[in-house]
Amino acid sequence: MSAPLAPKKPQFLEIHGHQRQDPYYWMNDRENQEVIDYLNAENSYLKEVMKPTEGLQKQLFEEMKGRIKEQDESVPYFKSGYFWYSRFEKGSEYPMYCRKLGSLEAQEEIILDVNILAEGKSYFQVGQATCSTNQQLLAFAADEVGRRIYTIRFKNLDRHEFLEDQIPEVTGNLVWAADQQSIFYSKQDPDTLRSFQIYKHILGSPSSTDQLIYEELDEKFSCMVHKTKSEKYILLHSESTISSEVRFIPADQPTAHFQILQARIPHLEYAADHYGDHFYIRTNDQAQNFKLVKAPIANPSKENWIDVVPHRPEVLLEDFDLFSKYLVTQERSNGLTQIRIQPWEGEGHSLAFEDETYTAYVGTNPEFDTDVVRFGYNSLVSPSSVYDYHMISREKTLMKQQEVVGGHNPHSYHSERIWAKAADGVLVPISLVYQKSTFSKNGKNPVLLYAYGSYGYSMDAYFSSNRLSLLQRGFVFAIAHIRGGEDLGRVWYEDGKLLKKKNTFTDFITCAEHLIEQKYSSPAHLYAMGGSAGGLLMGAVINMRPDLFNGVIANVPFVDVVTTMLDESIPLTTGEFQEWGNPKEKEFYDYMLSYSPYDNITAKAYPNLLVTSGLHDSQVQYWEPTKWVAKLRDQKTDANLLLLFTNMEAGHGGASGRFNPLKEIALEYAFLLMLEEKKKK
Repeated sequence: MSAPLAPKKPQFLEIHGHQRQDPYYWMNDRENQEVIDYLNAENSYLKEVMKPTEGLQKQLFEEMKGRIKEQDESVPYFKSGYFWYSRFEKGSEYPMYCRKLGSLEAQEEIILDVNILAEGKSYFQVGQATCSTNQQLLAFAADEVGRRIYTIRFKNLDRHEFLEDQIPEVTGNLVWAADQQSIFYSKQDPDTLRSFQIYKHILGSPSSTDQLIYEELDEKFSCMVHKTKSEKYILLHSESTISSEVRFIPADQPTAHFQILQARIPHLEYAADHYGDHFYIRTNDQAQNFKLVKAPIANPSKENWIDVVPHRPEVLLEDFDLFSKYLVTQERSNGLTQIRIQPWEGEGHSLAFEDETYTAYVGTNPEFDTDVVRFGYNSLVSPSSVYDYHMISREKTLMKQQEVVGGHNPHSYHSERIWAKAADGVLVPISLVYQKSTFSKNGKNPVLLYAYGSYGYSMDAYFSSNRLSLLQRGFVFAIAHIRGGEDLGRVWYEDGKLLKKKNTFTDFITCAEHLIEQKYSSPAHLYAMGGSAGGLLMGAVINMRPDLFNGVIANVPFVDVVTTMLDESIPLTTGEFQEWGNPKEKEFYDYMLSYSPYDNITAKAYPNLLVTSGLHDSQVQYWEPTKWVAKLRDQKTDANLLLLFTNMEAGHGGASGRFNPLKEIALEYAFLLMLEEKKKK
């Protein structure tokens, strides 16, 4: 079966006196049957090419599914008189949300069985689910397409019946007022999907009569609602990439007028919580790595902010949690997360972690008056664990560790952190893991190098039971902590965005070269993987250095950067200007054009490529990876594989459910293993 060849229909795009020709612009129409036919043809071609691996894919799927404890439940947390948790029944794709009154020995109440809701549907996801203050009513958001457009529904938990109220086509973000009748929620623009309106719904009334509370007119901002931990205040949070604005009302006064905490100022970011007579605020006000301040509720504007945790140039303040006797902060130093316990009076201390590279985070802690903080921990070799830490005795109790069915011996694997030196002298960390028995530092190991590198999102070293299927077959897995993330503080992010975006790509190349120089691998056995903005990374890197990799996986890749950022009708575009720049300004246009993967395809050899996409993707529209593959197929000079898989029933996150996504992972792993097997021959 020959590869599909998409017809060319030249479209000329001009701005700043510069003209581009896009022969595949016509693919920007999911209602066009020709587009659907092409996507189906690509899927058929992929299936035919990968047919020899069907047995391997099935084996990989069963392996990964077999490691998952099918009958499982989360660690219960206590709030408002109940223990809350979710659990899975054997063979079920979706969770059941449950609670027990007063004691874990009490009778279980299933408040929502998602398996029943999902029956007969090809896709189903429950987003936010939250109870009214009196714990009698449940509000939850459901998405049946994968485009992250939700319907809010309600259930009376006393009568175990669903209410007639439904609020369609919303973001899924919602919060209850204390009167048990008023629900505030955010709504998106139907075209751009920007969350720009806050409404109030009164139970028993039609959603068409809901009151518009707030509309965000600045297209660079989106808005949402949430409650403070104390549940005393409802916060309306507007934010762009570089600025924030919070409004608030008492939760027991749903008809009150929202007051501004601090008016928006360019480059001032902040987020608030409540304790006593003050708001506690994480902010970058004269603090690049953020600090914590407090402000009196009566007059909380910036001139009244008082430092609680001052700015530290070497420590990024990521988050905080308030308790009656303690302040708990989540911080990042030298690329690793620390959790610090600070009594309101007296000396504080940090938790100690043993692994060289790991993931740690403050967990779910809804109770205010407690001496116990819950946190999560895992590493490249240690399964995900939940601990309760006693802040007085400094003892920690393991509440649950992810069970890897069939057994997992962390001592069979080795993880480490190494550093690669970029051309400008910056040291870039790499976290990696491999099975000791299959590894030799001889340059012949297959290595999968993964990265994201955008939006200040830090990519910590995390455990994956699925990944064991690669490690046990001799692969090394590595994470490149490149600029564009926030792994080494706020400056790490600032140096990988806007007119410094190319640092993200060159950092990844530096990491690949370092792995080769240090004989972890070689270009014949080196593979790369990234998704979404990490898919942009993949596209840019293979244009710059296609010789470094034998194969690349690009998941839902953002690759048509210039055209997308010029089209403000596309979801997310306007809110992205402060991340990528606005190409309507020539300086940003020229810079974007110099790295945009789609625009920089040339006639040359490219690595083997597997590209994935979702027809209903709301974040990276399906036509970006589709056009990219079509143009690559037309231009590339090699005989390497170029495969496109489009999930015709899902969006940005792929298939829904607990086990269905494993089929896509099995396809990706089979692609890598097939390429590696060919190299051995």
